[in-house]
Amino acid sequence: MDSIRNLYKIGHGPSSSHTMAPQKAALRFKEENPAASSFRVTLYGSLAATGKGHMTDVAIENTLAPLPVDIIWHPGIVLPVHTNGMKFEALANGSVLKEWVVYSVGGGDLSEGEDKITGQESLYDKTNMKTILAWCQQTGKTFWEYVEDTEGTDILHYLERVWNTMEAAIHRGLDGEGLLPGGLGLQRKASMYYIKSKGYQGSMKSRALIYAYALAVSEENASGGMIVTAPTCGSCGVLPSVLYHLKMNHDFSDKKIVRALATAALIGNIVKYNASVSGAEVGCQGEIGVACAMAAAAACQLFGGSTQQIEYAAEMGLEHHLGLTCDPICGLVQVPCIERNAFAAARALDSCSFAMLSDGKHLINFDKVVRTMEQTGHDLPSLYKETSTGGLAVNLEQVDE
Repeated sequence: MDSIRNLYKIGHGPSSSHTMAPQKAALRFKEENPAASSFRVTLYGSLAATGKGHMTDVAIENTLAPLPVDIIWHPGIVLPVHTNGMKFEALANGSVLKEWVVYSVGGGDLSEGEDKITGQESLYDKTNMKTILAWCQQTGKTFWEYVEDTEGTDILHYLERVWNTMEAAIHRGLDGEGLLPGGLGLQRKASMYYIKSKGYQGSMKSRALIYAYALAVSEENASGGMIVTAPTCGSCGVLPSVLYHLKMNHDFSDKKIVRALATAALIGNIVKYNASVSGAEVGCQGEIGVACAMAAAAACQLFGGSTQQIEYAAEMGLEHHLGLTCDPICGLVQVPCIERNAFAAARALDSCSFAMLSDGKHLINFDKVVRTMEQTGHDLPSLYKETSTGGLAVNLEQVDE
């Protein structure tokens, strides 16, 4: 497995797979072809189907500027390896100098069709929950300590930066008002939910605050603001909202939050390595479901859960999102994506509470749920995997009878 730095990417929304990764690919291709006078970029599959809504073309054109760029869209053609395929061509005097086929495989990562993801270094020798739990039992250490032992203490400094970015996104989102870009006519809601939370007490106030924080980050993402993939842009509001809520209402220190971020990332990394976090490959269960699992594990650790209870919380967070489709309206990371972040944040805390009340023993382990999620995702028809050709994306336009 790779460094958790490659799971927590700091950058601009709205999409890690449709904006961040194509931008990164375009920058690399531009640097490798200084003799080019123009570029041609062909987008395939899901990347082409929802690229305009995700501003894929804008990200590529801005990166390859000032040279002209011809973008070709082929939503009906799916290349091998992954549905988010791209072909870059460098042109000069009417001839192709070089071409490069690359895939956006989720979470802002790129693959050239090989096992190794480009630009990443394999670090972790244990790649599933079973072996990591065994290591914890043998050493007496917990998940975040495995991360620190593997990556060194510097990783905690990076996680401090991650946490600062997450908090800043919440603060900006709570202050933000007005329409979200994209043409759906959606107003930001985070500020309103936050204000209304002050009129409630007890569990209702707690729930309203969680919703407000999740909406804040998700609306920042939809607006192209600076966020952290956790594990993707489309699911970036779940983890920070849970952690910020626990910090503000249960007085957890930033140091403990950073350790919880390490545990959450380890959960996300297991899924990413053994299955996928790409909505275009396995549906929204790979984005929101994984984010919920990460947040549930982090919360359980903060409340003093054992490694078995933390694993159980993560398992439930993912299990109860199995089969969730990715059907964004107009290809925008807005409907149903933004609300899903809020609901998944609440479900993460429910998973944490359920696990804390247990002894950590349960029938279905995390590794089995990850395997099931991957199988389910592959069985889903392509119209439910970020192509905007099924589900809410098409039924919105239907006339009610």
